[in-house]
Amino acid sequence: MNTVLATICLACLVILLLILLLKKIGQPYLIAYLIAGVLLRPVLSGLIPGNVEVEQAGQLGLLFLMFFLGMEMKIPDERSLLLKPVIAQSIKILLSIGFAFLLGYFFHLKIYYTLTLAALFNFNSTAIVGEYLSRNKELNTSFGTIILNILLLQDLMVAPTTALFRFMGVGAVSVGKFIVAILVCAAIIILLRAVRYRAFFRSSMLNGLKSDHELQVFLGLLLSLGFGALADVAGLNSAIGSFVAGLCIGRTVAFNWLEHSLQPFRVFFVALFFMTIGLQFDLEYLLQHGGIILGGALLVLVSNSLLSAIVFRLLGYDWQQSLYAGALLAHTGEFGLMACSLAYNLHAIDSTFYKAAIAITGTTLLLSATWINILKLLSRAAILRWQK
Repeated sequence: MNTVLATICLACLVILLLILLLKKIGQPYLIAYLIAGVLLRPVLSGLIPGNVEVEQAGQLGLLFLMFFLGMEMKIPDERSLLLKPVIAQSIKILLSIGFAFLLGYFFHLKIYYTLTLAALFNFNSTAIVGEYLSRNKELNTSFGTIILNILLLQDLMVAPTTALFRFMGVGAVSVGKFIVAILVCAAIIILLRAVRYRAFFRSSMLNGLKSDHELQVFLGLLLSLGFGALADVAGLNSAIGSFVAGLCIGRTVAFNWLEHSLQPFRVFFVALFFMTIGLQFDLEYLLQHGGIILGGALLVLVSNSLLSAIVFRLLGYDWQQSLYAGALLAHTGEFGLMACSLAYNLHAIDSTFYKAAIAITGTTLLLSATWINILKLLSRAAILRWQK
């Protein structure tokens, strides 16, 4: 019997059933991929020879997702919609670091563990939040733009965070690469300003592609993945490069065919990406420490919600919008997982802390959509009662 073929069929069946279930209760499909990874871990762990290769293939899903988010997003002309995310993320960084050090003091954690906690608090999932905003037609509202720009700033922080963790461990930090990463960050910010006023590709150059599907597919792959590769070479997160490519291309009418051409690649690799996150879950560890994991996940969700809500309240939003923003930014994202994995590989944290962090982070991702809906209902009920 072909074991690989049978396993792929089983994975497709599990994902299909989970999607049908989550569709009935109004949850995003990304959660189905996560749960499928958790459930299929015992089957896939013995079948897959190299988890690293699977994770690298899964990363392509994140690049496609960020590319499509960039295409859908419109850069606002109002300066406040660009300035507010910078202020919001700066305040959140300070509050998150302060809260992480408070937890470190309370639980007597070493400095490396405290900094890892701070990284976990600071990163959210651009994929999940972007998909949620897009599904609810909020991506191009002023509120959605500010949320997505905050997430973009978080993604830009991956490079300096990685350098910090390498400094914490045994890895060497190249000052030259660090400076290049900072310069590229500045160049991206300048590019985002320029994108508001002009298109980067002339329609006349692309007329020959309208009827050639093969050329469309491979040019689309080159653009979405090539920009990611350039960002990676510069020392930044590759997802940022794909996002910027999507922003530039989204302003060109001649590229309207691109979304349709790349959609199947997006679905497959996004599913693979979130399944690889689910594959990192240790079910035995989850069952043995279920109470601690759930308590830790609730602590992260509540604390992140409050911190983000305070930030948005300071920016002048009402409590309903602030609590909604807090719910959207409550979970810990995939880059928090990456920072945690890097700290563990550099021997900055031990395996017990690493397993707990992975389990808590994954649980917050699984509960993210439910948490958003709960806080939205609670905030509306509280405001209606207050108005009476």
